[in-house]
Amino acid sequence: MNTTQDFIYLDYNATTPVDPRVAQAMRPYLTGFFGNPSSTHRMGREAKKAVESARSQVAACLGAEAEEIIFTSGGTESNNLAIRGVVAALGGGHVITSAIEHPAILEVVKALQSEGQIRLTILGVDATGLVDPADVQRALRPDTVLVTVMLANNEVGTIEPIREIARICQERGVLVHTDAAQAIGKIPVDMTELGVDLLSVAGHKLYAPKGIGALYVKRGTPIQPLMRGAGHERGMRAGTENILEQVGLGAACALVHADVEKEAARLRTLRDRLSRLLDDGFVGLVHHGHPERRLPNTLSIAFPGLDAGLLLTRLGDELGASAGAACHADSVDPSHVLTAMGVDPATSMSTVRLSVGRFTTEAEVEEGARRILDVVRELAGDHPLVSPVSTGAAIRLTQFSHGLGCACKLQPQVLEEVLKAIPRITRQEVVVGTETADDACAWRLGDGRLLVQTLDFFAPVVDSPRLFGAIAAANALSDVYAMGAEPLFALNIVGFPVMTLPVSVLEEILAGANEVAEEAGIPILGGHSIDDNEPKYGLVVTGVVDEARLWRNIGARPGDLLLLTKPLGTGLWATAAKHGVAEEAGWQVVQGGMRQLNRPAAEILRPAEPHAVTDVTGFGLLGHLHEMLAGSGVNAELWLDAVPIIEGTRRLVAMGEVPGGTRSNLAHARSWTTFDQAIDEPFRVILADAQTSGGLLAAVDPAQVEQVVANLVQAHLTAAVIGTVTGQGEGRIDVRVGRA
Repeated sequence: MNTTQDFIYLDYNATTPVDPRVAQAMRPYLTGFFGNPSSTHRMGREAKKAVESARSQVAACLGAEAEEIIFTSGGTESNNLAIRGVVAALGGGHVITSAIEHPAILEVVKALQSEGQIRLTILGVDATGLVDPADVQRALRPDTVLVTVMLANNEVGTIEPIREIARICQERGVLVHTDAAQAIGKIPVDMTELGVDLLSVAGHKLYAPKGIGALYVKRGTPIQPLMRGAGHERGMRAGTENILEQVGLGAACALVHADVEKEAARLRTLRDRLSRLLDDGFVGLVHHGHPERRLPNTLSIAFPGLDAGLLLTRLGDELGASAGAACHADSVDPSHVLTAMGVDPATSMSTVRLSVGRFTTEAEVEEGARRILDVVRELAGDHPLVSPVSTGAAIRLTQFSHGLGCACKLQPQVLEEVLKAIPRITRQEVVVGTETADDACAWRLGDGRLLVQTLDFFAPVVDSPRLFGAIAAANALSDVYAMGAEPLFALNIVGFPVMTLPVSVLEEILAGANEVAEEAGIPILGGHSIDDNEPKYGLVVTGVVDEARLWRNIGARPGDLLLLTKPLGTGLWATAAKHGVAEEAGWQVVQGGMRQLNRPAAEILRPAEPHAVTDVTGFGLLGHLHEMLAGSGVNAELWLDAVPIIEGTRRLVAMGEVPGGTRSNLAHARSWTTFDQAIDEPFRVILADAQTSGGLLAAVDPAQVEQVVANLVQAHLTAAVIGTVTGQGEGRIDVRVGRA
């Protein structure tokens, strides 16, 4: 049951389609029966009857009583209600959970711990992902109020010994909750056998719609509501009932209840067939999870030596799968589940989760395995020296890379540690070396001039090879302009997957770079290339500047005004474009901005003799401004309403189109940035967004700013005075809504 006929969906653990029989059951409540279940007239009574019928269907599926079912908006709310509700009812205490729980559990208990409401123990697991009941028993304390361990893991499929854990806890009078989101619909789930006090259900994992779930609460279990209001759901979940989706969840549970064991056997057959095909096609395939105590539909495997993110990106238009938990597809960190199981980071990063479901066919399993192995062999180079991508086919370059532009840079905190370990060069010829955060070096030639050299390269930020080459060249040249220098010549630096892409793509990348080099008035004289599993491109640029006119990213003085020459948001737009959700007209404007050289802005700035200059790239505005301030020994005030932001960028943040590099930048910036309370999270994200070919950021004497701004405006360039250097300090940034 695919969205397109040629797309193979092997990601049922992420979400399931709505079963047509479920949709049919819901349809009357979409167009006809609209009454409020709290109303006493006929329409209200009909609605109430539908809700209670659905409640009974959910209860029957779980072997529970209807009065023990509370409808929620999904698994996350169910987990929050279970954990927070019990903790509130019992006045706090000690809570036990496992290291492999879904974030909808781990983030809740960690928040309660930070709020001082609970004391927390997180248990480890063995190499198969199993929690040892004996570990639970040893962790129990006199003040333990709740143990929450998932029934089946969403990443590796391991089924936990919940019955044994519940028995141990019952003997001590401790409540037990289990997140059963991944289990229901794949294995029989019965409250009588499990013996738990609370259990969470997520509708979209069992062929019901998204936005509906349920919490089983054993009769007599102490629990407080999260939301209060008119007393719906027996006072446990205020808000008028979502009849349409509750009916859908009931219908989905009825289908599960009628057929779960037969369906489990079918799923197991499909999963094992998929496993054998992949084992036969890739020597050394690594399997995660328990070999027997495992969901019948789930296959977690690693292709050692390959990048799972790149593999899935390449497959993304023809096959659906996940690298670890689908909720964190944008993360480049190893899975917390695999880490807890003792899997090394390299293997974790090569791990793919495949999950079959109700509408998966044997033919899809066969074809899916073939497609996966085809791409695996391409990435591993295990095929003839002929590119599988036709030179006549449209190339979406970002689909051959797991990263995007400057967001692929090392995290700033990591880079800082690396730079600390590099010995400082003290030769008199060295004017700029590793002692500051400048993106270039400067070497004294002895005639009053300095040789300036920069190197910058990154992965594709756009789909067009020619445009990628042009943007990469503009980005590399920016570092020379940010030092007040004139470029002389450049060298290519190339990483290219010759087994995956036709050489004509590389030719287009180089052609785009040459176009920009010609605009800069320099030749590209050669360079170096390597065979890589993803395309990367950049330049080593050599320039020259009079020593007296060298710009550094240090030297800002109290009273200086901060000037920015390009708007923010390119990292967010590039991420949205890769995911196919960027508005086309806006994306065209953004691409043009990234391609634009910083030479005109640098030429306009030069007569003003700025005290410090840098360009805003991978570490975002906050990161690069902090480098300037810390190196200058000053603090600054930033005015949000003056910061230029690409139109539509805030909406992309709201959509979740935030690259991992941007999230990392913001996390790092929080230690030295203070935000006005009125500045919400989307704006904070934008200020930390990892830019590609961003603008120049300059600290300029206030007496010079008016003329610089006028000249920039006349040249049709961005000219934004975004803040001021406030005084001596250690590089702190105070972000205000506007100028005081």
